[in-house]
Amino acid sequence: MKKRTKIILALLALLVIAGIIAMIANKGKNEVINFQTTQVEPGDISTTITATGTIEPVKTVDVGTQVSGIVKRLYVDYNSVVRRGQVIAELDRTNLLSDLSSMQAHLRSAQIELDYQKKNYARYAELKQKDLVSTSEYDVALENYRKAQESVRIAQQDVARAKTNLSYATVYSPIDGVVIGKSVEEGQTVASSFSTPSICRIAKDLTDMQCIAKVDEADIGEVREGQRVTFTVDAYPDDVFSGSVKQVRQNPVTTNNVVTYEVVISAPNADLKLKPGLTANITIYTMERSGVMSVPAAALRFTPEPDIFGNKYVIKDTTADHKLWTLEGNVLTAHKVEIGVTDGTRTEVISGLGEGTTVIQTFEIGVAAPNGKKDTSKQDKAKKK
Repeated sequence: MKKRTKIILALLALLVIAGIIAMIANKGKNEVINFQTTQVEPGDISTTITATGTIEPVKTVDVGTQVSGIVKRLYVDYNSVVRRGQVIAELDRTNLLSDLSSMQAHLRSAQIELDYQKKNYARYAELKQKDLVSTSEYDVALENYRKAQESVRIAQQDVARAKTNLSYATVYSPIDGVVIGKSVEEGQTVASSFSTPSICRIAKDLTDMQCIAKVDEADIGEVREGQRVTFTVDAYPDDVFSGSVKQVRQNPVTTNNVVTYEVVISAPNADLKLKPGLTANITIYTMERSGVMSVPAAALRFTPEPDIFGNKYVIKDTTADHKLWTLEGNVLTAHKVEIGVTDGTRTEVISGLGEGTTVIQTFEIGVAAPNGKKDTSKQDKAKKK
């Protein structure tokens, strides 16, 4: 039994060896090389960089008040449309009116004092001419008169300031626009001791927005004013918005050791879809060429290896940095070409081959079926050099 098993195993081994020898002997006989070709033709080439940004109004104004007080009336709310000079809010005037009355009383007192010192000085001046008073007494009268004049001027300024503060109790809109933020409510106290308290925020024109993009330092060197921009927002994922680069700000921003630069992009918003604060996914076209002669970049990487093509084709190579290959019959010919810009997918062909020339882009190796047709089930994609 063991002897019979050994004989069967030996026969199987001989069959395997015979199969391998047959495969080696037939190698290359049934191989079929199938070329994928393309043409030199006009095309569009562009390079882009991507970034994220935030939609903002072009101009916003924080409307505040320069005096402290209680908000007595508030005439606007979110989304209110306002006009320049329109009353937005009113503060309680009680304390401001009291201050004005006090300053006016000080002015009247200073005016009375001035009238007295003026008459007193006139008397001393007359007596001085008759040598009936000393020079020092005359000088004292003159000094008191001048002090009274200065006190009146100070009191007049205080009254003017009190009137101005009273006018600040009524808050007006400085521009035409839409209220996009509100910081106070009626009855709330605003204090201007340290900073101007904000009443509301007004955007001038929501039909003309802008996008502030954060561009990485590795890409900022390619960004220029006037370049075309497209962007999308999550609120409208199927809509593509267009704009252009308006400004490249020179101020670097470092966040978690990542340096970015702000790029201002115009964002026309006639249909008011873009809202302040939306996050935009931005594509900046740093280079665009339309209608230039070009080929797929893969065609410039094709090189026929002698080990693969040597038995079936005649290879006519050339020494050039950039070349494209054509096929005529069984002759593979290399053509020196001058290339221009590329976007990684297509490459411009400046010279060397004319429009419409058919060139090889890549190839496949398959095995011919017994009927002479290509057996597509055994195709292998050839690796590109």
